[in-house]
Amino acid sequence: MNPSFLSAQALAGLVRKGDTGCLELLDFFISRTERLNPRINAIVVQDFDRARERARALDNAREKSAPLFGVPMTVKESFDVAGLPSTRGHSEAKDHRARVSGLAIQRLEAAGVVIFGKTNVPVDLADWQSYNPVYGTTSNPWNTAHTPGGSSGGSAAALAAGLTGLELGTDIGGSIRVPAHYCGVFGHKPTWGICPNFGDPATSRTAMNDIAALGPLARSAGDLRLVLDAVARPDPADTAMAPTLPSPRFSSLKDLRVAVWSHEPGQPTERETTEQIEALADRLEHEGVTVSRTARPAFEPLSAYRLYLTLLNAAWSGSASDAVIAREIETAAKLSPEAMSADAIMMRGAGMTHRTWLGLNERRHVVRRAWNAFFRDWDVLLCPTIATSALPHRQDGATWERRIVIEGVEMAYNDQLFWPGLICGFHLPATIAPIGRTRAGLPIGVQIAGPTHGDRTTIAMAELLEQAESGFVAPSGWT
Repeated sequence: MNPSFLSAQALAGLVRKGDTGCLELLDFFISRTERLNPRINAIVVQDFDRARERARALDNAREKSAPLFGVPMTVKESFDVAGLPSTRGHSEAKDHRARVSGLAIQRLEAAGVVIFGKTNVPVDLADWQSYNPVYGTTSNPWNTAHTPGGSSGGSAAALAAGLTGLELGTDIGGSIRVPAHYCGVFGHKPTWGICPNFGDPATSRTAMNDIAALGPLARSAGDLRLVLDAVARPDPADTAMAPTLPSPRFSSLKDLRVAVWSHEPGQPTERETTEQIEALADRLEHEGVTVSRTARPAFEPLSAYRLYLTLLNAAWSGSASDAVIAREIETAAKLSPEAMSADAIMMRGAGMTHRTWLGLNERRHVVRRAWNAFFRDWDVLLCPTIATSALPHRQDGATWERRIVIEGVEMAYNDQLFWPGLICGFHLPATIAPIGRTRAGLPIGVQIAGPTHGDRTTIAMAELLEQAESGFVAPSGWT
């Protein structure tokens, strides 16, 4: 059996059954990486020798029951892996080597994975393009003239091309969800706070960053669940109790109550994305699912979106220099009161007082309560991941300087944050599942959102769609 595009569960099963060994399986993916990775530049840090040592040790182990035993895996470049660089795309950090691995990496290795490399990111993880001066540009295996997304762009591209068995990314503005959608793979952004990742004290934040979450990307929805089981535990140094993630709310499609939010006035969204989500809603209704296309949480979407943008800038500001914050404050002072782009709203939040942030956080919790009241009536919400399918490569200056045209409407590039931000800004979980392709052949995924700590429900929905729909389909030309 060709393991190139198998799920991580299937790969671990091959090892446990003795159909292949850990080293043999690892060498298979290393060979594919050496042969095919130059076409897309997804795996930018290679750690083949140490990975082979670990694979040999696993082959000699008596106990092989770990859920991801022997699965060759890569992780996003920003994760601390002992002995490897964590540059976040900055040239001045290219010689940095992490001294210890992050908690999530340690937990995945305890679950049996063999990490053999790291995948590409944009500078500071702040773009839906994945390029930087250290590692260059990553392309989408479905069409190399297009981006795989960001900031976990290398992660999704490597999975879609069959170069790795599993991936781990991060998300504060769609950085897991957008690449999964762009590349036709599965991804999960967990409920905020359930997956800690303290790593090297020299580079890792001790406190969790607001909004940001880490989570898996995979070729199967079931793999998302296995990774969540491995990493969703509290930091040992934290006295907080671990949340109990409830079981999925349903066992079959007919048990489901599904709300569909395929478009929003004033938020341009590619027609093909909306059509695919509406077609999915039609198929679900045909299967006996309770579907509403009008149910909405009890808040004003534009106001909630703008609240997210201000909180997002505050979350980013913790790692920004004084000079950057001063420049944002100066720029904001020159803005017209009518300027309401995503970038303008974020810049106006620069340098806010803690008292101001507390007021914004109070407003956020009002919206969170509205979301969770909504999810008492509906198990999941289906909505777009982002406004378009995979964009052509864009490296024309800073993101706030770019413009984009969607369905004939010209808008600021970062105004695409509406669909990602409406979910993650309020700490909800969301799973991305592939549901089709555009007429140009690019993947389309659906965002499956759920209530706080409803991670198992959104993943279970993705598993049902995987069974009922096509699931992951490999792009042509990557055998």
